[in-house]
Amino acid sequence: MTKRKIDLERRAEIARERKARTRANILASAFDIFGEEYGLYSRIEDIAEKAGITRQTLYHHFTGIEELREALTYEVTHDFLTQVSTTVARLTDPREHASVAIRMYLERARGDRRWAWSMINLSASGIIFGAETYARAEATVQLGMDAGELKLKYSALGRDMVLGTALAALTTMLKDDPGEDYPSLVAEHILIGLSVDPEAAREIANRELPPLVGISELDEL
Repeated sequence: MTKRKIDLERRAEIARERKARTRANILASAFDIFGEEYGLYSRIEDIAEKAGITRQTLYHHFTGIEELREALTYEVTHDFLTQVSTTVARLTDPREHASVAIRMYLERARGDRRWAWSMINLSASGIIFGAETYARAEATVQLGMDAGELKLKYSALGRDMVLGTALAALTTMLKDDPGEDYPSLVAEHILIGLSVDPEAAREIANRELPPLVGISELDEL
């Protein structure tokens, strides 16, 4: 291999690394902004300024605010969704899948307000909690329907009940102080809405939460 070829390859590698760092900086800056209460109203200009770059540079990485929102939503939801999905997959009661997932998202919001605000603001596009979570929620409802535990006409109806109520509850937790048992109460009433017997819904929603599968455990699976 000639020295010139090595130099060209190294330059290309440096360019890729620089591009990756810039993209990561843009996403981190966008998270800082969307993680604020009024981050919903952020503009491309705000994110570029926060990242210390020009609008033109930002547009080299993202075509616009919608593509940036989609990328950021994936970044802030994918790992947590994978952890929650892996955790609930170990449960035998399909009704508990929905209950545990709802409670884990609300408990995460309680402990990480910036993440919670980013979820609210990024959900304003109409896809609540992002496309991956949106699809996973419907699959969870469908699992309960297939098992005969959830009696709904459409799985999409259950998905909307789960995600819409969870998003509203998340907002309540950020703005008010509904109490430590609020995530369980929300899960209980969502289950009732999904056709679970009220007494059973209360018992399921108050079961001890299983430990969340860690990122390191996912790497081993």
